[in-house]
Amino acid sequence: MNLRQRPVPARAYGSPPPPPPLFEDVYNIIPIHNLLSDHPSLRYPEVRAAEAALRVVGDLRKPPFMEWHAGLDLMDWLGFFFGFQRDNVRNQREHLVLHLANAQMRLQRPSDAAVLDPAVLRGFRRELLKNYTSWCSYLGRRSHVQLSRRRETDPLRRELLYACLYLLIWGEAANLRFTPECLCYIFHHMAGELNQILQDDIDINTGMPYFPPISGENAFLDKVITPIYQAVKSEVVRSRNGTAPHSAWRNYDDINEYFWSRRCFRRLKWPIDVSANFFATGNDKRVGKTGFVEQRTFWNVFRSFDRLWVLLFLFLQAAIIVAWEGKEYPWKALESRDVQVELLTVFITWSGLRLLQSVLDAGTQYSLVSRETMWLGVRMVLKSIVATTWIIVFSVFYARIWSQKNSDGLWSEKANRRIITFLKAGFVFVIPELLALLLFILPWIRNVIEETDWMVFYLLTWWFQTRIFVGRGLREGLVDNVKYTLFWIVVLASKFSFSYFLQIKPLVAPTKALLNLKGVIYNWHEFFSRTNRAAVVVLWLPVVLVYLMDLQIWYSIFSSLVGAAIGLFSHLGEIRNIAQLRLRFQFFASAMQFNLVPEDLNMSHQATLIQKLREAIHRLKLRYGLGQPYKKIESSQVEATRFALIWNEIIITLREEDLINDEELELMKLSPNSWKIRVIRWPCVLLSNELLLALRQAVELANSSDNWLWQRICKNEYRRCAVIEAYDSVSYLLLQIVKHDTVEHSIIEKLFLEIDGHIQTGKFTETYKLNVLEKIHAQLISLIELLMMPNKDLGRVVNVLQALYELYFRELPKEKKSTLQLRKEGLAIPNPDTDAGLLFENAVQFPDGEDMFFFQQLRRLQTILTSRDSQNNVPKNIEARRRIAFFSNSLFMNMPRAPKVDKMMAFSVLTPYYDEDVLYGKESLRSPNEDGITILFYLQKIYEDEWENFLQRMRREGMEDENDVWTVKARDLRLWASYRGQTLSRTVRGMMYYYRALQMFAFLDSASEMDIKQGPEVIASLGSLRQHSASDGIDHGTQPASRNLNRAISGMGLLFKGREFASAMMKFTYVVTCQIYGNQKRRGDSRADDILYLMKNNEALRVAYVDEVQAGREEVRYYSVLVKYDQQLKKEVEVYRIRLPGPLKLGEGKPENQNHAIIFTRGDAVQTIDMNQDNSFEEALKMRNLLEEFKKYYGIRKPKILGVRENVFTGSVSSLAWFMSAQEMSFVTLGQRVLANPLKVRMHYGHPDVFDRFWFLTRGGISKASKVINISEDIFAGFNCTLRGGNVTHHEYIQVGKGRDVGLNQISIFEAKVSSGNGEQVLSRDVYRLGHRLDFFRMLSFFYTSVGSYFNTMMVVLTVYAFLWGRLYLALSGIEGAVKRASLENSSNNEALGTIVNQQFIVQIGLFTALPMVVENYLEHGFLQAIWDFITMQLQLSSLFYTFSMGTRTHFFGRTILHGGARYRATGRGFVVQHKSFAENYRLYSRSHFVKAIELGVILTVYASHSPVSKNSFVYIAITFSSWVLVVSWIMSPFVFNPSGFDWLKTVYDFEDFLNWIWHRGGIFLKADQSWDAWWLEEQDHLRTTGLWGKLLEIILDLRFFFFQYGVVYHLNITGGNTSIGVYLLSWIYMVVAVAIYVTISYAYDKYAAKEHIYYRLVQFIVIAVTVLVVVLLLEFTRFEFLDLVTSLLAFIPTGWGLILIAQVLRPFLQSTVVWDTVVSLARLYDMLFGLIVMAPLALLSWMPGFQAMQTRILFNEAFSRGLQISRILTGKNSNV
Repeated sequence: MNLRQRPVPARAYGSPPPPPPLFEDVYNIIPIHNLLSDHPSLRYPEVRAAEAALRVVGDLRKPPFMEWHAGLDLMDWLGFFFGFQRDNVRNQREHLVLHLANAQMRLQRPSDAAVLDPAVLRGFRRELLKNYTSWCSYLGRRSHVQLSRRRETDPLRRELLYACLYLLIWGEAANLRFTPECLCYIFHHMAGELNQILQDDIDINTGMPYFPPISGENAFLDKVITPIYQAVKSEVVRSRNGTAPHSAWRNYDDINEYFWSRRCFRRLKWPIDVSANFFATGNDKRVGKTGFVEQRTFWNVFRSFDRLWVLLFLFLQAAIIVAWEGKEYPWKALESRDVQVELLTVFITWSGLRLLQSVLDAGTQYSLVSRETMWLGVRMVLKSIVATTWIIVFSVFYARIWSQKNSDGLWSEKANRRIITFLKAGFVFVIPELLALLLFILPWIRNVIEETDWMVFYLLTWWFQTRIFVGRGLREGLVDNVKYTLFWIVVLASKFSFSYFLQIKPLVAPTKALLNLKGVIYNWHEFFSRTNRAAVVVLWLPVVLVYLMDLQIWYSIFSSLVGAAIGLFSHLGEIRNIAQLRLRFQFFASAMQFNLVPEDLNMSHQATLIQKLREAIHRLKLRYGLGQPYKKIESSQVEATRFALIWNEIIITLREEDLINDEELELMKLSPNSWKIRVIRWPCVLLSNELLLALRQAVELANSSDNWLWQRICKNEYRRCAVIEAYDSVSYLLLQIVKHDTVEHSIIEKLFLEIDGHIQTGKFTETYKLNVLEKIHAQLISLIELLMMPNKDLGRVVNVLQALYELYFRELPKEKKSTLQLRKEGLAIPNPDTDAGLLFENAVQFPDGEDMFFFQQLRRLQTILTSRDSQNNVPKNIEARRRIAFFSNSLFMNMPRAPKVDKMMAFSVLTPYYDEDVLYGKESLRSPNEDGITILFYLQKIYEDEWENFLQRMRREGMEDENDVWTVKARDLRLWASYRGQTLSRTVRGMMYYYRALQMFAFLDSASEMDIKQGPEVIASLGSLRQHSASDGIDHGTQPASRNLNRAISGMGLLFKGREFASAMMKFTYVVTCQIYGNQKRRGDSRADDILYLMKNNEALRVAYVDEVQAGREEVRYYSVLVKYDQQLKKEVEVYRIRLPGPLKLGEGKPENQNHAIIFTRGDAVQTIDMNQDNSFEEALKMRNLLEEFKKYYGIRKPKILGVRENVFTGSVSSLAWFMSAQEMSFVTLGQRVLANPLKVRMHYGHPDVFDRFWFLTRGGISKASKVINISEDIFAGFNCTLRGGNVTHHEYIQVGKGRDVGLNQISIFEAKVSSGNGEQVLSRDVYRLGHRLDFFRMLSFFYTSVGSYFNTMMVVLTVYAFLWGRLYLALSGIEGAVKRASLENSSNNEALGTIVNQQFIVQIGLFTALPMVVENYLEHGFLQAIWDFITMQLQLSSLFYTFSMGTRTHFFGRTILHGGARYRATGRGFVVQHKSFAENYRLYSRSHFVKAIELGVILTVYASHSPVSKNSFVYIAITFSSWVLVVSWIMSPFVFNPSGFDWLKTVYDFEDFLNWIWHRGGIFLKADQSWDAWWLEEQDHLRTTGLWGKLLEIILDLRFFFFQYGVVYHLNITGGNTSIGVYLLSWIYMVVAVAIYVTISYAYDKYAAKEHIYYRLVQFIVIAVTVLVVVLLLEFTRFEFLDLVTSLLAFIPTGWGLILIAQVLRPFLQSTVVWDTVVSLARLYDMLFGLIVMAPLALLSWMPGFQAMQTRILFNEAFSRGLQISRILTGKNSNV
């Protein structure tokens, strides 16, 4: 076996493939089938021990009907007995052996590695079957895991059999892996059968030894998995691809929760009874929803978080009561007994809210009630009855209090007694809350009650909550309790104080004034003219909405502050740039040594606390430079060299990624200890200019003592090292270039001995003239320059050496020695009269020109001697600087110590892939878009320095001309471009850094001191050979790119001895689940070739896919297949092929894709990585540290998900991408930091979190997959983890790269997907259970950081709507005028109130987006940088973008809850530099933004024309400013952030394209982007699938458009001030006439326009003439004025739109009538009108000069600041590569 990776030449197409190997020779990671093979992993005794344990079959009864032989093991034994697939057995055999071997390696105590440790197996079995044990306990069933068998000859064998059996079940369960308790049910019965076999029981039916009824080939799949799979599939069919109501079909959770009840044993039996109603498909026999019914309603927000709303409503009521008293402070108002009694009404409200909750529960969950769940129905009814009873009791008691008081005329003793009676009833009412408070203070008691499966506890808690398997024991420890409780107490105190004093109290006076306002003359027909209560409601509504949602603002404020504080204490951002790294790099070596290089520590429990204390003290020393810990590194050559090897490998990877060039590589590399240098050799970039500064100090302090001079130099560590290194290097160099055994060599040796002697005695400054050192320095530079020349001039070298000799002996000493004295001391030629020639003439020997190591050191010395600046700009690349700064800073943060590779936890990385880009093809790179821009040209300009570095590297590897990049270097070019996009190749490269890092650490763990000391020289010498033969790859047909991917031939890979490969493979596996890879291969897709290329060049990469095989004419079989590239056979080989019960995709695609491949992952942990992610080598070094976090307690639990920080790498593309990445960064850093600590509600928000693999594989997997409801599949893993008692942490010392969408359309589609996903979450059982099972304060944290943030965003928009509609009502009704005419003092208060509400909206926008970003930016980049970035973002109109995004989230979140329609939306991950057409933007944003903005604009316009307040311009602007900002943002953002958005020609072409699209008649096969008709119908899809209540609510909301007509018609002059209802009714004549005119013209067009055009023109003339005549008559004989015609448009156009919207809801009834054609035609006209309204400002700005240039500057400002040529990109001035 070749232990090193080597570049594998691609086999030419058409050449015969090598002969296939025997089937058994194909293996995944370790060849378990052949223990005699020379595979390095088999050298581990732990592997052999695990395999040997499996082979102990012993006296077990052999399965009949098959030939048993010695090569079979327990896995085969189970496979034969229970009918498991052969490849499933092979897969799980390797899975188990690897895990047991790795677990035994981690044992700290000495053990016999050749024998499997019982503790290892026992611990694994407990971990694997813990969920099964809990399930048995929950159902009151005795576990079938029976281990106390005395007669068992090998007790461990039984444990091993149970573990094997579960793994085999899980490995073949396919889609049922999403139903963990279903697997428990299967395991329970099969373990029982296994026990009968082991006990040699006799089958009572046959009298023979017991044999499982389910056995034979593929029996388990066919008879166990497939029936349940078919039941799931039939439910998916019922769902109509997710469009049916969730309540009408069972999803994965319903299937799983069926097994939470004992009825599963009675109904399903074993073997599974396929006739059971569980499998029935008819409505009469079918099993319905189980455990929970997802109903689509906004009431779910109240149902799931009722405790929050109870708190808000009760405080609102209490605050209004207290504020109504009119006192300055609330405590003064509370002195009144009337107020005290009025506050008792909160109990009535509270009981009313309980009734509402019980009614909602019954109304949504009634379908769960059946004969078997009768007590659930009883509880629903009782809760409603009890709540109603409490309402009556409190109402009666409250009425009796006031009746007694009124009869007595004062608060008498009897009245007070009735108050006490009420309070006693209230105390009984709150007893459950008091008990909950007690259990909150004592969380462990609550956990015990919930986790103990005793019937008495169930009976005690029956009233309060349904008994379910999950959601038990969720309380945290007391310390965590205190932390998040204090947080929320401060937040709630701030919110309630603000709400009382600045929201509720200021409204009391205006409210009283409105109620007391008499004699209001209404401008319309007022139905309730006797009171102004409608006006009061309008006044209060927006304030109440703000009150209900502004807790989100307070959470944002305090979470930002707390997150910043935690970040500071975590030492984030201490090293922000290269200059700060320079200051602390001297401690960096020790920090790296401490964190990344393991030590052999005694890990006994007695030493743990002492060890922790020592580590804390050592970290303190490292962090603050106490005790100069770097001197330890300096004193140990091995440690210094080890540090150099690791650091240099990091720098080499930066060079391979083209982030730095060759010169920067030399400057940043850390040279190993060589040339007899006595100090650590810091990178040249740190030593630059230091020698010259030391030289200057020496000249200035020439008359000082040695000690004083040296102290001044040593104040700077780098200066001290530069001086010593330069001295030692010059000494070594001179001795090297002068021949040994010559007089000159002897002179040089004695010369340096003399200098050393003066230094040691402290007489250097006394002996020498220090100003001469500058001349010596100049000569040394000349000498090095001569040595660096390709053609060396011996004469000039001799001259320089002679000059140095003269300077030293003639000018440097203060007391010159005579020639005689020099000869006597051996410092001169003893006999000058000989023919030996001049000094040095015959003594110089030049170094070997091939000695690359020598010349590297020489260049380094030259840099130290010559550099004259600080070189803080090295490296120049911003990304390289950021990565180095973050990595160096992270090593000073708190993290667990890294173990040795053998002792670390094994892990896998799993990446789902469908059909995205793998590598960019040559054609895609050079194909121009509509602007003439190619992807390559775009990348060259965005990453200009990286492109230059790439070309430099290519030239070094043999490229002679730049045009060669398209020929001999085409693969390298494709890779370079792909590594800068969001491609699979970038992700694979990043994840394979784990493999490279583990190989490096495996070498360092086992290398001898000699290996480490010689390592740098070996790398330098072998590296030079590689460089000289760089062109060999071209000559021999190999591809140089493979050398770049292949890590064994670069850097430390040259030192590997073979065992590193085995160590890394044992600990790391990377599985990319390319779902359709099989189909891609069959159809010759280039992406399949690219995937093969990735496998070829990455040993640890495995590809899993679903293969479809035609088994008959109609039957298709599906297989999960794992393939790898065999480096020996030089081809792709199939490792495992496991048959599936049917098609893979029953639910959402991505989780199903992950689920099918997770059986091929290995290790204790799995990291989920998406296709848009990246990694870096230096971050991969810390993975061992991160995995150690699984062993630590965080609170009372160990973590089950390790949250990992992300770095968004797409922020530099444009300002829009910067806004998105800034928003994302604040969430993935500060936001998740606070969620994890102190709030303890961090979930799993996507990638790249690390999962406790075995914990999750037994509890449903790493995501959920039910159709639609789990569209945001990732977060449900976090919900599931929390509900099942897991713990999620967040760690910021390690990060993974992440790409985000970079164009506005991409971003909007992504936000639509996420918002729709949150809308579905509101309906889900997970959110409901978390809302009820978490304690009150964690529930608050969960709400405001998940669905609550989207709900409150929607509330912001609703507040604007409520405020503007309310203002419109006040203006049109005449109340606003009446208030102003009455000259009441409160009118100013009323206006001020509007301003207050308006400012709330501004504050909301700002705090949602700005504050967390500013705080996090300040933490990591400094205050000034944070402020500058914030100002820059505002100048680039970031507020416009964030306001626009708010509209996107509101629209899709609200629509999903109301109507559904959530679906996966592909955003695309390409580069967005092309212009998006107006039609495309209109299609995307019409309903979500444009129509809503036009509606608000019309409201503001009508309000401005009819409100008395608008006459005061300042007041009008103050009230409506932010609303106009919202309107402008929603209309203009798609064009402001659209490249070339204000280009006049493009605007003209876009308008023509829009008109063509509008008028293009639809067809059956036309798509939405081709025809308005198809798009318009597609936009109504959500109305087709919504329920009755959704349609009804939609109609009610649409009725608001009729209000315009009702309000405006009374202000027309033609009405003459008449306020009769008849005026409004007569106004509908206008609508009828307008529609009739349109229908007439349309009819004439359809009938005459084509053939009898003259008749069509005649009809047009008649209609126009009649219309003009009517208008003239109205003007002449009525009070009608021409202005009325314009005003009426604002009244009747909205009415028409409202009618169209209602018609869309009623489409099923209207579509078959003639009315529908009219609706469609009118809708087309309205969309044209809306398009013209949106186009008008766009056309104006495009026509005006300067706006295009300004927009380009705004959109690409970041690129401009980096010297890019975006203007060339936008104008299409492409240049050849």
